[in-house]
Amino acid sequence: MEIGITSFVETKPDVHSGEVISHAQRLREVVEEIVLADQVGLDVFGVGEHHREDYAASSPAMVLSAAALQTKKIRLTSAVTVLSSADPVRVFQDFSTLDGLSNGRAEIMAGRGSFIESFPLFGYNLNDYDELFEEHLDLLLKIRESEKVVWEGRHRPAINNLGVYPRPVQNSLPIWVGSGGNQQSAIRAGLLGLPLMLAIIGGSPMQFAPIVQLYKKAAAQAGHDLSKLQVGSHSIGFVGPNTDWAADTFFPSTKAGMNKLGKERGWRYYDRSSYDDARSFEGALYVGDPDTVAEKIIHLRKHVGITRFMLYVPLSTMPHDQVMQAIELLGTKVAPRVREEVAKWEAEMALEGHPFL
Repeated sequence: MEIGITSFVETKPDVHSGEVISHAQRLREVVEEIVLADQVGLDVFGVGEHHREDYAASSPAMVLSAAALQTKKIRLTSAVTVLSSADPVRVFQDFSTLDGLSNGRAEIMAGRGSFIESFPLFGYNLNDYDELFEEHLDLLLKIRESEKVVWEGRHRPAINNLGVYPRPVQNSLPIWVGSGGNQQSAIRAGLLGLPLMLAIIGGSPMQFAPIVQLYKKAAAQAGHDLSKLQVGSHSIGFVGPNTDWAADTFFPSTKAGMNKLGKERGWRYYDRSSYDDARSFEGALYVGDPDTVAEKIIHLRKHVGITRFMLYVPLSTMPHDQVMQAIELLGTKVAPRVREEVAKWEAEMALEGHPFL
């Protein structure tokens, strides 16, 4: 069971002071967060790609590369790379470069992206949203398979036996598929034998169990080894020294961030009642003291089949020291308990001959 952090490197106004920190300051802060995550034993850190004023990371590979030489073990991934509006050749080159700098710790998480600003920015037509992703993913996988590439598609010039460099340190650079829970996305990832990352940010996480089963059924039908497949959860949350403090501390920025997006997307108003419902045991928010958060992650592993848990923190803007404290608690208190109890549960299931997710 892997435990990590996701950040979108947000620069929204501070809910208490109204101050907006610069992109440069927030970028330097997130590098410090990655370094701390490595020091406290977390497995992976993901940085999301966005192209708007209130997010500072338009190039995850650049941000992760800044942390690569300051870290030792933590895996470094995009979360996500908006592959539909990106050149797969350049994506592979950027993350292969990161792989070299980190000595084999880079990963790509490819997704369509829930924000659409990158499409007009890079000259892509939103009407081609799905087709672009499928075509670009196909090319990205071709580049991973072979140093010399022969490929032809509709939306990008063909490549005729050209080399793509540098090559990564890893024999096969990990490429995950990011999904909001769309059945076809899960099935496609399964057929390709690619690890699946689910954005479990609302409703009940248990609703994603059928999606995981569809994914595994498709992978089995395609002949892939299910024991080698990973399923991840990108979930919003915050860890504090006690649950009441964590809940009260995380609420203001979460409310601001959810209502800003909600205004753009037509969501209902997000209030304390919505928040408290979401942080209940069956809800999608992982907020509380280390034991509370650990119990919910263990439950997710047992009943949905998640093998990698990514805590998205902060949502909107929070003081940097509070984010650092949450990362430290996740690494030193939550992760050890989750790993120990999940390993014990898996051993018991195997001994009794019961299949587990």
